[in-house]
Amino acid sequence: MIVTASIDMAKKRYRAILFDNDGVLIDTEHLYYRANREILKKAGIDLTEEMFVEYFLRQGEGLWKLLPAADYSPDEVERFRNERNRLYYSMLQNIGGLIDGVRETLIVLREQYAMGIVTSCRKSHFDAMHAQTDIIPLFDFVLTRESYEHSKPHPEPYLLALERAGVRADDAVVVEDSERGLAAAKAAGIDCVVIPRGLTAGGDFQGALVVLDSITALPGIIFPS
Repeated sequence: MIVTASIDMAKKRYRAILFDNDGVLIDTEHLYYRANREILKKAGIDLTEEMFVEYFLRQGEGLWKLLPAADYSPDEVERFRNERNRLYYSMLQNIGGLIDGVRETLIVLREQYAMGIVTSCRKSHFDAMHAQTDIIPLFDFVLTRESYEHSKPHPEPYLLALERAGVRADDAVVVEDSERGLAAAKAAGIDCVVIPRGLTAGGDFQGALVVLDSITALPGIIFPS
């Protein structure tokens, strides 16, 4: 189902599709929120969903800025970060499967497009998420947080993805679920389809090519007429 769309724009003949991972292919945002909440609680900070959405999903800021600099040294902040990463990794061991319709949709799209994953998560976390999925062979490449210097909403991840895909910005379309992801795609000059869910459902996605409520609607939007 289409929530909002600019159908005329969506009939461009794209050559590549660049997918975000968390919240688009696999449902992990709630786990990452829980991991950060539990660790920050040790510093006396009550991380609400609203704070997580604003700092992480909208601005793309590290949540460690919530720690008072006068009270925590860089080494202490790094220990918090490492503890969060270990906790999140353990949570991912029991993650469910792919978001409904993902595998079937990717199989259809793979017939006509080069495809890549552009994620802000660490490679170890990404590998844990997909240990029980079988979709990675459907992609031409994967970029994780270690692949680039500046994370979303900076355009670098998607500019690098264009290089890896061997296409220009006009030849690609991004699939995202968050405001910072949309901002990164727009800054790179790439059309962006947004499929919000869960914590990102209330975002402002002005400037998106189209906003959908399911990935299964994607082929009907981007396939050339």
